[in-house]
Amino acid sequence: MHGTVDGFSYGLVTPVVAYVMACLGGALGLRCTTRALLVAHSWRPGWLALGSAAIGSGIWTMHFVAMIGFSVRGAPIHYDKPMTYGSLGVAVVMVGVGIFIVGYRGATGTALFTGGTLTGLGIASMHYLGMAGMRLNGTFEYNTLTVYASVAIAMAAATAALWAAGQVRGFLWSVGAALVMGLAVTGMHYTGMAALSVHLHTGGAQTPGDSPATLLAPMLIGPLAFLCLAGAVVMFDPLMVTGKPGRTPAPHKPGVPARPAVGDPAPGARLRGRRNVTGRESRTPQNR
Repeated sequence: MHGTVDGFSYGLVTPVVAYVMACLGGALGLRCTTRALLVAHSWRPGWLALGSAAIGSGIWTMHFVAMIGFSVRGAPIHYDKPMTYGSLGVAVVMVGVGIFIVGYRGATGTALFTGGTLTGLGIASMHYLGMAGMRLNGTFEYNTLTVYASVAIAMAAATAALWAAGQVRGFLWSVGAALVMGLAVTGMHYTGMAALSVHLHTGGAQTPGDSPATLLAPMLIGPLAFLCLAGAVVMFDPLMVTGKPGRTPAPHKPGVPARPAVGDPAPGARLRGRRNVTGRESRTPQNR
């Protein structure tokens, strides 16, 4: 029997909140990626890891918020906890691989294509693995072409977001990149849901797994607490807001001249002859 699927049980509330969650995680993660490009190599892995966890948590939270509005008439939905939380790990790891490639290779050429592709595949893998963790008295079927379209949307938008984050041109660029990343996640999610059809079984057997109410607290409190912590790190780091490296002091080593201050004449300019008020050039007497 064909099941009636409704992805907007609460109207536009769940799509809007889901998009905000995706943008929040993307903004924090991409700002950490930008920050990693401005620091020494010893600090870079930490910033990239923080960015990967922020993006992974954001897209995972977005998926669950969107799934609150998903229902199938006549079939209660349950969730398999290990597979559901496993989708979070897949998202963080695959997004992390893409971000580390861009963080170390730069947002150009092959590195950007590879990093964006892996990040997009991480978003898609999280979505479909999370869907595989759903339990109901029926089976899921997907339209192959629509699934391919959802994956292509995720990869293209993720590549564009990483490119914008790699430009290191200030806070507004990262905001735009976060909006694109949020569009990648939500667009991929609802395109993938459009490919879904449910066929219900005639029997009334109980389906295994946990209910959405049981998973609501750990799913929202944990990732949101982490996003708040990452947000605090971003807010209290000046370079995260400006997006520009600090001014490096001039080196003071033996044999290395100090950098001239702005407005000072070039070295050797003071050795030239000076003219007095009468317009005649005055020279320093030389000892013979």
